[in-house]
Amino acid sequence: MTLAASRFASPVGALTLVASDTGLVAILWEDDDPLRVRLEPLNDVPGHPILEQAATQLTDYFARRRQSFDLPLDFRGTDFQKGVWAALLAIPFGKTRSYAQVAQAIGRPGASRAVGAANGRNPISIVVPCHRVIGANGALTGFAGGLEAKAYLLRLEGRELAF
Repeated sequence: MTLAASRFASPVGALTLVASDTGLVAILWEDDDPLRVRLEPLNDVPGHPILEQAATQLTDYFARRRQSFDLPLDFRGTDFQKGVWAALLAIPFGKTRSYAQVAQAIGRPGASRAVGAANGRNPISIVVPCHRVIGANGALTGFAGGLEAKAYLLRLEGRELAF
């Protein structure tokens, strides 16, 4: 099965939106490591309804007209990863959580490192807000789009954090 893709120009750089027939599969960063999110072949598909819906909602998010997303998601990962990604969706706009807090939320309090690894493999950045996960000391930590992009997204949501 091939996936539909389209480019989206955002304030944090060019993003590639990827969708299946059932949902949004990925939002890839311009310099994303191809091993971070492994996907089947991509085809540019103008007018794909899920990609158009995602672009519209991202535009509204960046314009501060949207605080949450209402898109069908097609997660592709392990059960553990999917559990972490579901927990990320529960982090409210403008709020942050530590890796330990996410581990606690999924009922695996000793799995902070595994949560960090799953967070780093989140294929649907921004929509599934992995940028809202920070270090236990409150500092910004790794992000596929880079720490400047992470800081930008948090500032957009009203949070100022140092990195």
